[in-house]
Amino acid sequence: MSDYSKKILRVPSYSLLREQDADKQPVLVANNLGIDFGGLTAVDSFNVAIGPTEISGLIGPNGAGKTTIFNLLTGVYQPTRGAVLIKGIDTKGMHPSKVTRMGIARTFQNIRLFTDMTAKDNVKVGMHKDIHCSFFSSLLRLPSYYKSERAADEKAMELLEFMGLADVADVKAGSLPYGVQRRLEIARALATNPAILLLDEPAAGMNPSETAELTAQIRRIRDTFQIAIFLIEHDMNLVMNVCEAIAVVNYGKIIAKGTPEEIKNDPAVIEAYLGKKEES
Repeated sequence: MSDYSKKILRVPSYSLLREQDADKQPVLVANNLGIDFGGLTAVDSFNVAIGPTEISGLIGPNGAGKTTIFNLLTGVYQPTRGAVLIKGIDTKGMHPSKVTRMGIARTFQNIRLFTDMTAKDNVKVGMHKDIHCSFFSSLLRLPSYYKSERAADEKAMELLEFMGLADVADVKAGSLPYGVQRRLEIARALATNPAILLLDEPAAGMNPSETAELTAQIRRIRDTFQIAIFLIEHDMNLVMNVCEAIAVVNYGKIIAKGTPEEIKNDPAVIEAYLGKKEES
């Protein structure tokens, strides 16, 4: 059971909040979210509210609609119905880049790094919205350009060091081991200064040792940066050990919400994963 489960408050809506977040506005709210592709309903009536420092999980069988939900939350898809609010602001019609500027960052199920760029330069890409240097300053190499570059280099190295990647700063991302690339993608997401970080299967392809390290690192990210984390993951040990609240989806709908202990023992969840036991 998560170390934090006893600090969870059940509020009179559709969420679980950490005690310290109870008097604060949720950083992310999805209200009756749904999307149809042609005649197929991929997500329907998805509701969640995530507090400013909460670590929450989204689990479900393959094809349940989890990544589609992340695409809705980040503006990659526009919902057919319902709304996504980031810090109380409706993101309807916004381009994904604007949604990112509002404070939501993500990693991807399939790693999307710039493979021919160094690890440090990949992290610097995440800082584009915060680098203030004019075209002419860059073109003429004015002092403001070098000042901006130094600041970006310093921040990139801080994030790489935080993720245990300082020694590969000048290595091309495509040359790095898979688990290291996963951590680099998280570092790049953190470079956007998010209020909430969405992790899509962050432990995929990792060995047990790397997964254990990632579990501790997820907590450290939340505690250091004081941000919310919402993750999709199939590794149930990671989910149960790090998440304070969990939502379970199947066929695009939430079938259960609760603490790790509640989810672990929920008959609907057990049936979704293992199938319904046939009566003899």
